[in-house]
Amino acid sequence: MSPIIAAFRRMVRRLEFDVCELAPTTYVVAREAGVEITALPVFLGREFHFTNIVCGAGSGIEKPSDLCGRRVGVRAYTVSTGVWARSLLRTEYGVDANSITWIVDDEEHVESFELPGNVRQAPAGMSLADLFEAGEIDAAFTGPAGIGRSGPPREGWDESTGGPAGRVAYPLFENTDELARAYYRATGVYPLHGVVVVRKSVVRQHPDFCGALREALEAAKEPFLASLRAGEGAGKEFDHFQQMRSIVGDDPLPYGIEANLASIDALLDAVVDQNIVRSRPAVEDLFVEVE
Repeated sequence: MSPIIAAFRRMVRRLEFDVCELAPTTYVVAREAGVEITALPVFLGREFHFTNIVCGAGSGIEKPSDLCGRRVGVRAYTVSTGVWARSLLRTEYGVDANSITWIVDDEEHVESFELPGNVRQAPAGMSLADLFEAGEIDAAFTGPAGIGRSGPPREGWDESTGGPAGRVAYPLFENTDELARAYYRATGVYPLHGVVVVRKSVVRQHPDFCGALREALEAAKEPFLASLRAGEGAGKEFDHFQQMRSIVGDDPLPYGIEANLASIDALLDAVVDQNIVRSRPAVEDLFVEVE
C-alpha cells in the first residue's frame, strides 16, 4: 500500500488485514479503545527525531524552550513522530508539550480518540503547509508528519506539496547526528516505529501463528543485516539504517521486548504524559513474546 500509513487507518477502523504494520502510538490507542489486535515486539522502522521540526522565519524561535506558548503543526496529534519529538523535548529540554498549541490538519487513525484541549483543527481547506506559509503557525513537523504532504494518506500525497514555497524554514536543532548519539548513550532509547500487529481472531484460531511469523521476520531480516555489514546496498532505506547503525551498533533493527524495553517504556511514559491514553498499559499485555 502506498503510503503504508493508509493501512494503519484501515486496520484499526475495520480490521481489514490479518497482519499489518501499525504506528506504535496508534497501536496503544487502538488497544485502549478495544480494537481486537495484538502485537509482536517487532519494529520495522527506527528514527531519532532531532531532524523533524522546522521553524518559520520571523518566529523568533531559537531554542526548544521558545516553543512554549506557540502554535506548532503536526498532521495528527497521535502521529508517532510527534509523540517521540514531544517526549524528547520534555525529557531533554524541559519543554512541556501541554504548553504548546498543536495544530492538526488530518484525522486521527482511531476515530474514537478525543483530542486534548491544547489541540486545534486547521481551518477547513487549509493545510499545515498553507498555515506555515501564512505565518499562522510558528513551527511544524516535516515530511508525512507535517508540512511535507497534504490531506489524508493517499498515493502521491507527499508530491502534492513541497512544504512552504516562500517562507524560510530553518531546523530547530543543528548537529543532529551528534545529538542523537548523545541521547542514545544517555538514555538507551531508540525510538520505535512500525510495529507488527495481528488480529486476535487469527491468534485464537492458530495458536502457533505468532511464533511462526516471528521466526519468518527474523529470517527475513538477516540478508538485510548482512548487506549493511558488508556495505553492499543502495537506496534510501539502506542509507538510513547504515546511519542508525553508526549510532546504535551492529543491529539497527533489534526485535524482542528485552532489547527494546527502554524504548517501549519511554513511549508508554510519553503517551500518558501527553494525554493520549488514560492509563499506562503493562508491557506484557501489549506484546506477544515468543521464543
